[in-house]
Amino acid sequence: MHITWLGHSSFRIEIAEAVLLIDPWLGDNPMFPAARRAEAIDGATHILITHGHGDHIGDAVAIAKEKNIPIAGTYDLINWWAEREGITGIGFNKGGTITAGSAAVTMVNACHSSSIASAAGPIYAGREAGYMIAGEGHTIYVSGDTDIMADMEWMGEYHAPDIGILACGGHYTMDMARAAYAARKYFAFRTVIPCHYRTFPILAQNAEALRAGLPPGVSLIEPEVLVPITL
Repeated sequence: MHITWLGHSSFRIEIAEAVLLIDPWLGDNPMFPAARRAEAIDGATHILITHGHGDHIGDAVAIAKEKNIPIAGTYDLINWWAEREGITGIGFNKGGTITAGSAAVTMVNACHSSSIASAAGPIYAGREAGYMIAGEGHTIYVSGDTDIMADMEWMGEYHAPDIGILACGGHYTMDMARAAYAARKYFAFRTVIPCHYRTFPILAQNAEALRAGLPPGVSLIEPEVLVPITL
């Protein structure tokens, strides 16, 4: 299994015969080298969207059309895109599970907001979400943009993720200390990968506070853009 950061909250996850693009924001992502776009999306089979903000949906529709692959996410947003943009959509909702290759992808709760900017103001984009992705003997928790939630207790117990991809740059999401608290209290991760940080000055620029707060034995991997993490 390979997990490759594309900057901010965008990831490429190769797992169980699937190549998942999570929240692909490439074109004007200040962390992503535009010249390597083809490499980042090569062989993609599915796109997963956590919510409608521009730094998460930026290139989703364009990639879906270019690669002829489905976008999966909250029913409201995906069905609107299917009607408006003609993409192949897999609209589902909290508690629902879909398959990607032989991986199981379950939508779980997040605590944030979700809208698409327009000249007339924000457009409702369904509810924000996270994902549990199970395959190859691992379960990955993709938190999406969120704060700590009491729901993390049952999510950690029921899904038992061993890998956490946590949005933890602060200001718009939980910060590093809050993410460490959630990891200690609600999960038994073996590996934690931070995201939604370093992109802008307002966000955390390193994950040292997260590292300091994790339980002993948990590996923190600070990702580098387009450098695969093999697990």
